Amino acid sequence: MYLLCYTRLPLEEQIYDYKLAYSMHLAYSNDKNNFQPLNHNTGVLFAKAVENKEDGTLKAKSLRNPYLFHLKDNSFGVLAIRTEGEGGPDEESKGKVLFFRSTDLLQYEEIGLLDLKKDLFVADLICYYDSEKQHYVIHWCDDEGNYYRNYSRDLLQPDSITEAEKAEAFVLEKVATAIEGAVPRNVLEIADRVGERLVRKLTVPENIKVELPERIYGSGPEDLKAVRAKALYSDGTVDLKTVIWDLDKVDWSVPGSYQITGTLHQDSYKFPIAGNRADPCIIKWQGKYYFIATNDTDGNKTLYIREADSIPGLLEAEEILLLDNKTYDHIGNFLWAPEFHVIKGELYIFFAASPHEFFYIEAHLMKLRPGGNPACAEDWSEPRRVVRRDGSDLCEAGKVISLDMTCFKIQGEYYVIWSQRQFLPVDQGAWLYIARLDPDNPWQLLSDPVVICKPEYGWENNHVFVVEGAYALITDEKLFVTYSGALVDATYSVGLLVAEKDEDLLDPESWTKINYPLLTSSSIPGEYGPGHNSYVIDEEGTIWNAYHARPGVNGPRSSGLRRVHFDIDGYPRLDLPQEKDLKPALLNVSTELVVK
Repeated sequence: MYLLCYTRLPLEEQIYDYKLAYSMHLAYSNDKNNFQPLNHNTGVLFAKAVENKEDGTLKAKSLRNPYLFHLKDNSFGVLAIRTEGEGGPDEESKGKVLFFRSTDLLQYEEIGLLDLKKDLFVADLICYYDSEKQHYVIHWCDDEGNYYRNYSRDLLQPDSITEAEKAEAFVLEKVATAIEGAVPRNVLEIADRVGERLVRKLTVPENIKVELPERIYGSGPEDLKAVRAKALYSDGTVDLKTVIWDLDKVDWSVPGSYQITGTLHQDSYKFPIAGNRADPCIIKWQGKYYFIATNDTDGNKTLYIREADSIPGLLEAEEILLLDNKTYDHIGNFLWAPEFHVIKGELYIFFAASPHEFFYIEAHLMKLRPGGNPACAEDWSEPRRVVRRDGSDLCEAGKVISLDMTCFKIQGEYYVIWSQRQFLPVDQGAWLYIARLDPDNPWQLLSDPVVICKPEYGWENNHVFVVEGAYALITDEKLFVTYSGALVDATYSVGLLVAEKDEDLLDPESWTKINYPLLTSSSIPGEYGPGHNSYVIDEEGTIWNAYHARPGVNGPRSSGLRRVHFDIDGYPRLDLPQEKDLKPALLNVSTELVVK
């Protein structure tokens, strides 16, 4: 298989601007001619921002002219020119190139800048390993068209890079492609097994087959409820689907064999399910489902709740006022991002609020009284601020804000993750923090806050340096935390942090950040700026992603629901549309029923 490495031409600011375009993109081909873009024609590798050690601020970086090559151990290397965020020359990178390595072309480690030992800006480059001479060749040119060459026995050992010597010109092989906006770099032949896995991970799967047992047994309709159809997908994954059986011709009093037909069923939700509702959260509590979200119709001054017997029922359910900015003296403005969470069997709502102006926003929670009705405002306690383990303020009011606090339980411990932004003395942007929570006093932390994520990639710091809206998704194998990055406009995106369930979650080294976002405006046509999502499980055991996006570049933030699929590695996919989830031609099924 052949892999094309490329960047893109920037488009207008709200569509695909320079911080997105100036990243490494990948496309594949089996014939070295007809390349198909991976990952929705969006970047898979971004340069990290540089942190100012004096004040903690970040300076965005991008990359241009990436070059993909084989390392001597059969893994992969990428050399690129690091630039300022908007693509201009980066003074810190003068005479240097940025080096990444990867074992699978999915997760990349940024090794850092390699010094080519010339005080010149690098304009272009190629790199390869010379197996005969057992060294790497870095062939490059400056802005004035002068060409140079460096050698290195080991790119991981900076001291091994030789002085630059004058060299002949090089020319990149021309690559013709119809991929939108593509600026081709180089083509690399890779092993089929590596390429096939890459395609499975970075291409949206589609339903290609449905399987059922050839024969099922039962003595009544209830027995058939446990029978699920197996939907097979193009990437080799599987999902179980409910079947609605036509049993009109079955006489349960007469044992024997019957040929029965059925229709595959899965709820589907046309976007949006709720206009002007952002940061949606759904929970099942005491046999009913509840929906809550940020209210964008009134400037975030109220929180409304919906109640229904099922998730589909929430779409038409009445909205009931739960909290406003007039009920309590300390809740006077900005009711943001409410989330339901159950702690030791009791229901809470976490949300952010301010007594007055923006710079005083802090994480709060309120508790449902025992036996209370979640849809009754009077059954909720007075909101209180979340504090540190010693009872002191989580943030210094007026200088630092806290918001988007989420909660989860794992390995018997409760944790919270939240977004926190320092504005004074300098604006550091919003970072994600984690701490253990006291389940007996859920407004109080049990450990000191630890930073686990900063907006270091271009898709996270697009238009503003912000990561926020974290939410946990726990499977048998992993702890996944999705979060959102960038400004809450059409460039908003969903990223992913991953940790092993038995790791020390308060150690930043336990967390792995995926280089590229899981969900962007390129993922689902017509849905712009998707983000701030949460998860809910329905009656059939299906996991749903509740998120907001915009129905148009400048449309209002609105809530949506889409099934969470899991890829070949058990990682969540948030970009599987209904038409690919269940192929219409495969909805009707049949099998033999043996009545006992």
